Amino acid sequence: MKQLIVELGERSYPIMIGAGVLNQAAELLSKHLPGKQVMVVSNPNVAEQYGYLKPLLSQLVGKEVSYHLFPDGEEYKTQQQIDQLYAQLLQNKHSRNTSLIALGGGVVGDMTGYASACYQRGVNFIQVPTTLLSQVDSSVGGKTGINHPLGKNMIGAFKQPGLVLIDTQVLHSLPARELSAGLAEVVKYGLIYDAEFFAWLEQQAEALMAMDDQALAYAIERCCAIKAEVVAQDETEQGIRAWLNLGHTFGHAIEASMGYGTWLHGEAVAAGTVMALDLSVRLGMLPSEALERTKLLLQRMKLPIAGPAELSAEQYLPKMAVDKKNVDGNIRLVLLEQLGRACLRSAVDNELLLQVIRDNTGA
Repeated sequence: MKQLIVELGERSYPIMIGAGVLNQAAELLSKHLPGKQVMVVSNPNVAEQYGYLKPLLSQLVGKEVSYHLFPDGEEYKTQQQIDQLYAQLLQNKHSRNTSLIALGGGVVGDMTGYASACYQRGVNFIQVPTTLLSQVDSSVGGKTGINHPLGKNMIGAFKQPGLVLIDTQVLHSLPARELSAGLAEVVKYGLIYDAEFFAWLEQQAEALMAMDDQALAYAIERCCAIKAEVVAQDETEQGIRAWLNLGHTFGHAIEASMGYGTWLHGEAVAAGTVMALDLSVRLGMLPSEALERTKLLLQRMKLPIAGPAELSAEQYLPKMAVDKKNVDGNIRLVLLEQLGRACLRSAVDNELLLQVIRDNTGA
């Protein structure tokens, strides 16, 4: 088992990574559950189809345990679903000393974290991510929230978990499409922060796609280490943490325009990453070789390198205009200066932006 620490002073917390760590959940969770009441939040696929709920519940000995299932899918990441969780918490008389445990992917983790930030003005919560995307990205760092029809993750709060418990074995039940979607975020870490890691991914792409345990474990550990380092420097995304949104401004526009869940988050981010790197090349910031290497790597990971053909370039801009990184009405984008180093750029010419989108659509 590997332990990393997200250094946030009194709110620091561990990330525990290992094969089969859910089998040790009773011991690992005990220090992080302050009260008797526990609500495990999951979805039917994770809880029932893959069977991860009952084993977790059985290890919460001595606790008053209940569970709540959200419907599976990005399209259910709504206030209506959050309200149903609140209702169950209130009906079961959960106090401020309760703990919420998010058992699932990024949707479950984001929604549970947001609910924990708001219920009785804040209760303890723990992340137990079960997808590659949530293990390497969304479970760490405390960004929580729900979607709005006008924009993805526009309603939310910063709420750090008390513990992140990552069992690499659960990835063996992950559908191939979900694995690829998670790898889009893995590639992002190499692009923005660690060129050597990006080169390692080029060498290990087939091993990762084949779910090689050693390769996956290293990729997860490296991504979490980078995320922990970035969050410790910039918890509320005033600067360097925004780098973690490479490709997301374009990608969120795809998700919102196509309907949440039509394109997986990682798929949209992959296409958005190509757009961001293409723009970086056209602005004279990045060698074209970096763009071509990235496109090839994404293709080897069975990810799209172009946006949906049915979405026009003009349809992107209204969605991009409500991105959380924007300042004073200007679209602010994460671009690359070089492999391994990102930057923020505002006030990019709209015509150039539209041309980049057009040239990376429908291929």
